[in-house]
Amino acid sequence: MTRIQRSFLLFLAGLAGLWWLADPNLPQPLTYFSFRAWFLQASGVLAIGCMSAILVLAVRPRWLEPHLQGLDKMYRLHKWLGITALVTAVLHWWLAQGTKWMVGWGWLVRPPRPPRPAVDERGLIEAFLGSQRGLAESVGEWAFYAAALLMVLALVKRLPYRWFSKTHTLLAAGYLVLVYHSVVLLKFAYWGQPVGWLLALLLAAGAVSAVRVLSRQVGARRQVAGQVSGLHHYAGVDSLVVQLQLAEGWPGHRAGQFAFVTLDPAEGPHPYTMASAWDPAQRELRFIIKALGDHTRGLARHLQVGQPVQVEGPYGCFDFEDGRTRQIWVGAGIGITPFVARLQQLARLPQAERQRLQIDLIHPTAQEDPAALARLRSDAEAAGVRLHVLVDARDGRLDGARLERLVQPDPASSLWFCGPAGFGQALKRSWVGAGHSPAHFHQELFEMR
Repeated sequence: MTRIQRSFLLFLAGLAGLWWLADPNLPQPLTYFSFRAWFLQASGVLAIGCMSAILVLAVRPRWLEPHLQGLDKMYRLHKWLGITALVTAVLHWWLAQGTKWMVGWGWLVRPPRPPRPAVDERGLIEAFLGSQRGLAESVGEWAFYAAALLMVLALVKRLPYRWFSKTHTLLAAGYLVLVYHSVVLLKFAYWGQPVGWLLALLLAAGAVSAVRVLSRQVGARRQVAGQVSGLHHYAGVDSLVVQLQLAEGWPGHRAGQFAFVTLDPAEGPHPYTMASAWDPAQRELRFIIKALGDHTRGLARHLQVGQPVQVEGPYGCFDFEDGRTRQIWVGAGIGITPFVARLQQLARLPQAERQRLQIDLIHPTAQEDPAALARLRSDAEAAGVRLHVLVDARDGRLDGARLERLVQPDPASSLWFCGPAGFGQALKRSWVGAGHSPAHFHQELFEMR
């Protein structure tokens, strides 16, 4: 089980467990309506707890990166939490609203409501929250409809990236409404118990994060201005190399990390892996951008040298630092990018230090460009790395068995993979099946949606 899988399950188990400690007994007598009131609280706790965690992850907190192994892993956790929030919120909504419909249709008969305690029996805060129930239910219902629609849209990969990012901004506004809904309708007794303390912390952190999203402060302290200083198009692989000259302020980066780059303010920031090692004297960054969508396909036509840009980062923990001198790298297609940066970084090391390392770089690709491959071979030779280029149509596809024959990894080897997620998972299964430790398999999950 990976670290983000453990984190996901522990988070859900912690929320559910604390709620269970606060309300452990099934209601008696157990009827549909008594169960509804009981489970409404459970589903509400899980839904708003997940939404709060989503907002915290949305502001890209760098302090969490070492614990979750990089922002790419954090975004995968963000997606899982989003799906969980959507499912639990739909259950919560159906118990609340669907029950009313079923009563109206005559399918259910609502029992008489018990009398509410008097104000002097409840206390001022509880009484005030009780007076807000009607409004909280109404605005919560409409906020749910908006949030559910936006979450579904966010999961549709065909939605252009600029609209995908806008769904998250609108979700932040809806979340603030749902915070009010949750504070008012959460069972008042919970606030004096661990589940209430945890929810209070999550709601506060989520609200602060939502305000940062709405005020466009995400990553503001990690942004550096720059301009396009060079462009080169590799037609054979339909990729554009964009070179940037940065102003003062970039903290430097490790090979394998990525940044959010705003090339068009109307489009907003896009994540790209850096394809160059950092030299503070030159202050240059290089990115290899594959034409995969409307925005990236148009870059070759619209980008110009001298054009201003904004760069935010660096992020990520795919940095090759595992203490192992025997490494195997697999950069599939555009997944070659982080390895290009590492090749340049290694080339700057003293020769004696490079000779300690035994590295094989495998580059499986469906497309090839002679100039791009010549540049890659030159970088590999300068770094002392053995390069294996496998063109699908000519050499066949790479799989785990072929990898073992090609580079013959030993028990002390580690494998670093960047490329299509499904391909990476297949290689990992083969890697573990061949007797290697799953802890020595490193995969960048470069899917930010």
